[in-house]
Amino acid sequence: MYLTCMLDEILTPEERDLVARARAFAEEHVAPNAAQWEWERHYPLETIKAACAVGFNRIELAKQHGGFGLSFSCKLRVFEEMAKADFAFAFALINHHNACARFARDGQPAHVARLLPRMIIGDVIGCAGLSEPGVGSDFGGLEMTAERVAGGWKLNGAKAWITNAAVAGLSVAYAQTDKALGYRGIACFAIEAEREGFHREAPFALHGGHAIGVGGFRLVDYFAPDEAVLQPPGQGFKAALAGINGARAYVAAMCCGMLEASLETAVRYTQQRKTFGQPVLEHQGVRWKLVDAVTDLQAARLLTYRAARLIDEGGDAVLAAAYAKKFATDMALTRIADCIQAMGANGLRADYPLARHLAGAKIAAYTDGSIEMMNERIGVALPALFGTAT
Repeated sequence: MYLTCMLDEILTPEERDLVARARAFAEEHVAPNAAQWEWERHYPLETIKAACAVGFNRIELAKQHGGFGLSFSCKLRVFEEMAKADFAFAFALINHHNACARFARDGQPAHVARLLPRMIIGDVIGCAGLSEPGVGSDFGGLEMTAERVAGGWKLNGAKAWITNAAVAGLSVAYAQTDKALGYRGIACFAIEAEREGFHREAPFALHGGHAIGVGGFRLVDYFAPDEAVLQPPGQGFKAALAGINGARAYVAAMCCGMLEASLETAVRYTQQRKTFGQPVLEHQGVRWKLVDAVTDLQAARLLTYRAARLIDEGGDAVLAAAYAKKFATDMALTRIADCIQAMGANGLRADYPLARHLAGAKIAAYTDGSIEMMNERIGVALPALFGTAT
């Protein structure tokens, strides 16, 4: 569509080629298998590894570590294309990508040299370790503890709602070193599943999105050596927030991808299906709903691509990312449902991906800040935006 071409024009030839390869990979490897993954509640590790072999987990990874060192906008477009086939797969893969890049950037050289090659080929899957059973969006209230001991840290606590937790071998996890310090006491550690004290929980049974591999783990007197510290106390909270604008922008892009795929399916179906002697698409009530959907898609992409450009340029993307995340997730829930409605009861059949996309949009509405959190983020800025700040 026009706006994707508009963003792609600013990408380098190498980046545009990678986006095209992502589109082809999704069509060949993800779309034909996504429904089966869902019915079987299967984490598609074999396809994740195939994506790693192509390099989709190395987009932002620095060249010195074997990555491509490409732009955030390129990553966003790659995973927008992936999400057209399946949000859960795309989200699992991008979380592994992010873990690779963060571990390589912040880890100790010897530690990185030992584990990163295995992460690059998909032998060790990465995940983030923020959310906890009793602590959702209140990141400053983490309950996992890290106690200083000889040669490292002893960690205790649990993580929940973690993408890739079903199989992850390395977690970029956050823990509180001193509760009295609040968010200033938070540190970040590279947690290895193969070490003593790591206990993986069973993957969560969901109503959709099982390819995301969401679950949790517990640490019981887990020893993290000094080399496993990615961000020391006082810097962990800041490091976690540094990537949140990017996460909100690429989740918004994935919502755009899902809606575009849903529109393509609905328009094709309503052109072919006839009722009362004419194609369903020619009924004004149906046609106008799809017109509203494609209009919202264009608006969401403008907000999303603006946030991506700001991130690449090093600008202040806090509000831009919040606008994009709020609007794209909210409109995707409504407009994908409208696409299903346009197809009647057939829109619910597993032959079509729309119900899966609707579940993906609902997952997106929670990840990296809910719609309600975006409202609060934007609401705090209202006085400054409209010149009434005191």
